[in-house]
Amino acid sequence: MSELAERSGVSAGTIKHYLREGLLGEGDEIVRTSRNMAYYPPEYVERIRLIKRLQEDRFMPLRVIKDQIVERAVEQRESERMSVSEARRRYDIPGNVLDRLAELGVLTPTSRGYDADDVKIIEAVSRFRAGGYDEQLGFTVFDTLRYRDALEPLVQEEVRTLLDRLAGEVEVERAVEIITAGAEPLRDLIGAMHSKLLLAELRRQHD
Repeated sequence: MSELAERSGVSAGTIKHYLREGLLGEGDEIVRTSRNMAYYPPEYVERIRLIKRLQEDRFMPLRVIKDQIVERAVEQRESERMSVSEARRRYDIPGNVLDRLAELGVLTPTSRGYDADDVKIIEAVSRFRAGGYDEQLGFTVFDTLRYRDALEPLVQEEVRTLLDRLAGEVEVERAVEIITAGAEPLRDLIGAMHSKLLLAELRRQHD
């Protein structure tokens, strides 16, 4: 810790505060070598300097910047909603299926309807059912939970990484633009990787 403080130009007490607040990540990179000794990765030096510079130059805590990024991103999503009646009219899905998806937390409608991601999920479920994935073959709304449960820890790690990297590097508006621009490519990336893994697993089980 003393060496890290010396190289970064920030006191050990301040660094410990950054660690407690999670500003240096989850701390998984830290290797404890003994009770009072630990190995801190070299990149911590620049990260600590950046945090300190951000606080001194902008007089704004990093937590506030992170909060602003989250708030702007949420505000943007809230402006893109479809009413429940419109969703039921547009997509060929029984009302009880939509209700059950909401009960499971897969869909999160409000009094203003469904957000853009809810609509994407509804569209996907509609296409699944049109392709034969229906209750007669045993496919139910509960199958969506498998994907949600698998994605949750991945998304939690993704958000931590995004906020840690963007909050210290770019202005709030630009950070929101980056997050928004990455949504569609990320869907394509996950979809393509899933397709490759699915075909590989089908071949493996067939062989």
